Amino acid sequence: MKYRYRQDLPKKSLSTDKIIFLIIGGLTFLALVLIFIFSVSEQKQINGAVKIASYNTNDQAKPEAAADSTFSDLGSMKVNEEKAAQFTIENKGNKPLQLFKVSSSCGCTVGIITIDGNISPEFGMHNNSNWSGEILPGKTASLSVIYRPYIMPVKGPVTRDVFVTTNDPENKLLTFTVKADVE
Repeated sequence: MKYRYRQDLPKKSLSTDKIIFLIIGGLTFLALVLIFIFSVSEQKQINGAVKIASYNTNDQAKPEAAADSTFSDLGSMKVNEEKAAQFTIENKGNKPLQLFKVSSSCGCTVGIITIDGNISPEFGMHNNSNWSGEILPGKTASLSVIYRPYIMPVKGPVTRDVFVTTNDPENKLLTFTVKADVE
């Protein structure tokens, strides 16, 4: 009886080409798995965003945005000061008024919206947020427009804006303006 030792068996070795192929294949597989994971995560964020209800101007049931005023004079101020103006946005319609895509005309100006005690983040220039707020019929929201001249120092008369997009078909974009004389 002949015994075969392991060393007597033919050795199977992987060629350099096969090793490189396995490494590249493994890395490609790993990359595809990561892409899939991130795309599912991104899809959840997109699906998690609040849907904006759309209305036509001739609809009987629709939201109606109304502001107590859209302009405030902050008066004289120093470059190192910060001043704010308060505005009220009311929903005079019979469907929920949605506020979204809030931004400002300058990096020195921000808007903050408060609805039923819930305070939004600060919205500035080039804002890219999925935030949206909803004002029920007959209710109001407060908008604070904060001007900080020390961020973009200027002197003299200055006007800055905060823009609020709504789902009111007749008032799709509300513009709130503050004026100041910076010393």
